[in-house]
Amino acid sequence: MVGKYGEFYAAQKWGFPKAVASEHAPSPQQFMPEHINDPSFYEKGWHKEELGDGFYWVTSPSGYEAAFMLTGNGAIVIDAPPPLGENIFAAIESVSDEPVTHLIYSHWHSDHIGAASMFGPKVKIIAHDITRDLLARFPDPYRPLPTETFATDATLEVNGTKLELSYKGADHCPGNIYVWAPTQKVLTKIDIVSPGSVAFMHADASENISGFYQAHDDILSYDFKALVGGHITRWGTREDVEAAREYWHDVRTFADEALKEMSTRDVLEGFHHGMGREHRLVGAENFINSMVNYIVDRTLSKVTSNGQTWPERLAGATPFTKYHAYTVMESSRTERTHHGYQRRGTGGPWYVV
Repeated sequence: MVGKYGEFYAAQKWGFPKAVASEHAPSPQQFMPEHINDPSFYEKGWHKEELGDGFYWVTSPSGYEAAFMLTGNGAIVIDAPPPLGENIFAAIESVSDEPVTHLIYSHWHSDHIGAASMFGPKVKIIAHDITRDLLARFPDPYRPLPTETFATDATLEVNGTKLELSYKGADHCPGNIYVWAPTQKVLTKIDIVSPGSVAFMHADASENISGFYQAHDDILSYDFKALVGGHITRWGTREDVEAAREYWHDVRTFADEALKEMSTRDVLEGFHHGMGREHRLVGAENFINSMVNYIVDRTLSKVTSNGQTWPERLAGATPFTKYHAYTVMESSRTERTHHGYQRRGTGGPWYVV
């Protein structure tokens, strides 16, 4: 089905060109689980898998995920993404007649909890303090305020079934928590690792890139056998997280190289040469995009730890790395050291502009 503007809206003069599939690497096979080729997945609108003793992962054709855990005395649901919506009830009913008694908000973003109102007023909602503050500040009838919140750590125990909640600081956004099922060894951490891929554009639109990097290490500190990442087509393994961490550290390494090579005062002036002061921002775009291109070339041509390049190893490497490169480079310029600063006049040591 083609929409009102066809298969692509082409800008009249400025904007993005249409991406052409033949110019990009196909997704590796490990990114393509069997259920995405099953017509019933699209007919039903959901697919579930049990990850361990009553803990279930549920995904949708849109790539949005949630989870639920059966306790014998009610189901605990983690997140309520609108593209999955009421199909979460169908997934629960396919294995149990337990009612939903608790809902956990991973974080405040509406793409992950924007269907929460469907559970009704009797369901207890647990979230981080910051999530409640943000939802109170920006009200949404589809995202009811949490009924219980915590600051650092909390345990939700129902009928002897336990989930451990933890907050380790801002990463994808402030208030984004870890949900750990210790008996099942399943970890839910949303919008950090998209198993089998490089994650969506701009580090999945994360707000704190230093925290985003730290979250990969924090995920690996858990002894998990399965990860619910919130996106894409399958649940994750430790190997998926290790691969994602390696990819992001390559991007950062080459971002640091680009900044050192191109982000000096003299080099920056070269990008403005011949443009005149009225077009200095055009020069600035060339300056930024040149560094991005350097990062992309170095990252995607590198042979990684398993002998493959990133396009061979992770889905989305060729279309999305340019967005990640920009985001990581800018985070280095805003969240990390500039290695010095301008002394009086025009002299002084090397520093990042």
